[in-house]
Amino acid sequence: MEARSKVKKRLEDLRSQRWLAPDNTRSFAHRQRLQQMGLRREEFMSRPVIAIVNTWSDLSPCHAHLRERAEAVKRGILQAGGMPFELPAMSLGEVLVKPTTMLYRNFLAMEVEELLRSLPIDGAVLLGGCDKTVPGLLMGAFSANLPCIFVPAGPMLNDRYRGEKVGAGTHTRKFWDEKQAGHLSGKEWIVLESHMSRTPGTCNTMGTASTMTLIAEAMGLTLPNAASIPAMDSAHTRMASESGARIVEMVWEDLKPSSFFNEKSVLNGVAAYMAIGGSTNAAIHLIAIAGRGNVSLTLDDIQRLGKGVPVLANVLPSGSNLMEDFYYAGGLPALLRRVHDRLSLNSMTVNGRTLGDNLEGAQCEDDEVVRPLARPVSEAGALAVLRGNLAPAGAVIKPSGASGKFSKHSGRALVFDSMVDLNARINDPELDVDENTVLVLRNGGPLGGPGMPEWGNLPIPKKLLEKGVRDMVRISDARMSGTHYGTCVLHVAPESAAGGPLALIRTGDVIDLDVAAGRLDVQLSDEELEQRRSQWKPDVKKPPRGYTKLFLEHVTQANEGCDFDFLAGWHEPVEPPIY
Repeated sequence: MEARSKVKKRLEDLRSQRWLAPDNTRSFAHRQRLQQMGLRREEFMSRPVIAIVNTWSDLSPCHAHLRERAEAVKRGILQAGGMPFELPAMSLGEVLVKPTTMLYRNFLAMEVEELLRSLPIDGAVLLGGCDKTVPGLLMGAFSANLPCIFVPAGPMLNDRYRGEKVGAGTHTRKFWDEKQAGHLSGKEWIVLESHMSRTPGTCNTMGTASTMTLIAEAMGLTLPNAASIPAMDSAHTRMASESGARIVEMVWEDLKPSSFFNEKSVLNGVAAYMAIGGSTNAAIHLIAIAGRGNVSLTLDDIQRLGKGVPVLANVLPSGSNLMEDFYYAGGLPALLRRVHDRLSLNSMTVNGRTLGDNLEGAQCEDDEVVRPLARPVSEAGALAVLRGNLAPAGAVIKPSGASGKFSKHSGRALVFDSMVDLNARINDPELDVDENTVLVLRNGGPLGGPGMPEWGNLPIPKKLLEKGVRDMVRISDARMSGTHYGTCVLHVAPESAAGGPLALIRTGDVIDLDVAAGRLDVQLSDEELEQRRSQWKPDVKKPPRGYTKLFLEHVTQANEGCDFDFLAGWHEPVEPPIY
């Protein structure tokens, strides 16, 4: 095996040997129980034990194929001389999980960390892809600090409707707006249900799933070009098998996250984030992942590291293509070659080579899908950080997905206290609203949601859709699906439920947005805001028990990554005693 030249561990050094090797009654019981499952002693006594952490679920369409991919991973592990064990973990498929998968990201991270800590595991293959599974798996694995490799679930295949390429997420909102405006019949709407998600796999736009898997690849946590392979492509199965073989080598090499993940890895992740035109959700997840990997990262750091990197991936919602097209165009390696001067090319990756080594020979096959620097999809950027008296700790906006005419805007606020309030009033024909109104939704943050749901892409009032309006300035302390678009200011911090200024806004107040200046302000004096604050009372309804109670007591704000205060940052893993 080629990697044996890099071997740092002997059999007796393997973590699993603490459980299996000693000649005592406890280890006798461990070996006995493994043989109870039909395993031969030789299968686990002389091989690294590899966990396949699988977020497959019958109710997670993005991951419907991961049971099959786990078998491919096992094949690779066995061929490389390891012993695989599949471990199920909470499956956080978007859309069906309520109130939001973000509520459970930290739950998954805790589960992964404790799975790897509590069992005789030497290394782990992490199977996921849908939005929160990527940061959840990585956060937990980083905290456990065992050799790990990520296997992205891959995007679904494209479909077509009346000659137009269609996919999940972005087109849902586009077609819904047309239906609301009276341009799409109910029959067509039903037909579209079967056209927009035709195979297993994650959203095939540059939503949060593809954003996070591509960032993971850029940070060196997957095999090269793994993140853009369509879920149903045979190359995806081969990549899974290769990942299984590679993790065995990583165990012998003792290639743990702490031995290669650093500030340079994060720099590469941020550069990729900007160049792909990624989801605003990544701003939260990157801060949390970096923290678990012993790298301090702030919103200002993300903006600084990504400044000047144009959007080159011509993929919805910033562009016009889908992830299958991005794969055929050369995937992330082709794109990274075009921003190579913004990368740390000597950064190590899970295949034991540097990022620069992995990019050698990569070339673009379609300049319309992966644009050259001279002809970017957008120079506006994938993320801008805003501050002001309405967002003292920061807010974010995706300029490449927003309307340029609203990049500097003043408008009268129309405030909604909750999604219930919004849904009850937004389509009222008598609603006092026009295109210049600023829609404001509060109580959608980590505490207020709870869990910070994807409510930030507030719907355009029906009366305005009928007049041809397709964008407005919208502000909230919630998140927005990475598949969505529009002039949406998100993640306002501190959130309203924590007493942030958003809690003090009233309908009729004038709000100023200036993206170029990085400002978000309400035209109120400090004295007026303080007077209103003296009248404000918190209204977070804390549940009496369970995980949500734990979440509300310990979650941090959006600008801090929404991790738990007792898990955030780097902690040296503590090995369990074996009695």
